[in-house]
Amino acid sequence: MVTPEKTADSPPSPPRKWARNVSRAVSATLLWPRLQLALKAALAAGIAFAIAPYMPGSAAEYPYYAPLGALVAMYENVAGSMRQGLQTLVGLAIGVGLAFVLFSLGSPSPLTVAVVMGLGVILAGLPKIGSGRDWIPTAALLVLLVGGHNPDTFSFGYLFQMGVGVTVGIIVNLLVFPPLHFRAAALSIAELRQALAQQLWDMGKALKESWPPEHQDWSRRSEALAAHARSVRLAVEKADASRQANPRRRLHPRDMELDYRNLRDLERLTFHVQDVTQVLSDVIWAQDTPFVIPDASAAPLGDAMASVGDVLHALEDEQPERQAELARSADSAINELTARLASEPHSKGAPSAAESILVSLHRMLRVATPGRPEEEPAKAPAG
Repeated sequence: MVTPEKTADSPPSPPRKWARNVSRAVSATLLWPRLQLALKAALAAGIAFAIAPYMPGSAAEYPYYAPLGALVAMYENVAGSMRQGLQTLVGLAIGVGLAFVLFSLGSPSPLTVAVVMGLGVILAGLPKIGSGRDWIPTAALLVLLVGGHNPDTFSFGYLFQMGVGVTVGIIVNLLVFPPLHFRAAALSIAELRQALAQQLWDMGKALKESWPPEHQDWSRRSEALAAHARSVRLAVEKADASRQANPRRRLHPRDMELDYRNLRDLERLTFHVQDVTQVLSDVIWAQDTPFVIPDASAAPLGDAMASVGDVLHALEDEQPERQAELARSADSAINELTARLASEPHSKGAPSAAESILVSLHRMLRVATPGRPEEEPAKAPAG
């Protein structure tokens, strides 16, 4: 096999430029929600502290707990903000109740503090409390140590101001541009699809180089691709959660079922690409592998890999007609090589690994090409 000429200073290929642009867009999309959340948290804390002195009775003496409640309730989506705020208040109420029960043991002492912390940690294991579990021992300890000789007044002010802050945080998160993380999910899906296409292109190039190939970075990407697939799942689930209780979802509808279908397809594609990566790496570098790829099959197998990569890449920005054309070309390349290998007499030497790779490429094409009949679900990727 002939090594293709490539200079060190050659400009990056269009696919690599596209991948870099998508990566930058993903980074920017992920950064903006964090800045937005920080601005809303600052606004909610400021509003809560401004109205805290006007609360009734002894609650006005503890205004600093209101902004704390606002921060506690500030979450990346509206439904999560409501859930986290309610769980926090439940945890606080349990902790305050625990402290009042233990006040019967007398004034705070090392023994009572130890008992409160132990029971608080036990109660934190109650189901469905969520983020409120961390506040149970905290609230109990504050009532014991800060409440002093007037625990009734402190407990009322503490719970009331935290409730005010939580309410303000939820209202601000609901009314001030509640986030929808649809763009981050879409970009993450596009980035993973491009990464899988790039992996196929790079392996296709390796098959056309003199062995062992000069470029080896593709052989070390298997775990990175699996981690990438997991991050895409998290992005899609985050986008789905951002719709719940969000009034903006009516103005920005999105087909999350399609996103989940794309995610499942990408997870299956990742599994098959990992399998091909492992097979090809073993054939090239492993000493104890009994399989080989015949020289006559290497170049057409590389072309078949590249053609499947072209199909994946085209799913992002090509018209359906162009996608169908590329799919037919890839299918033809795979079928022709499969037929040729089947017609050749079996060698008495080491068995060929090309058949295994062709099977994986065929399955990738079935998953990636719209309108093709589905086969049995692929084995779920590990992890």
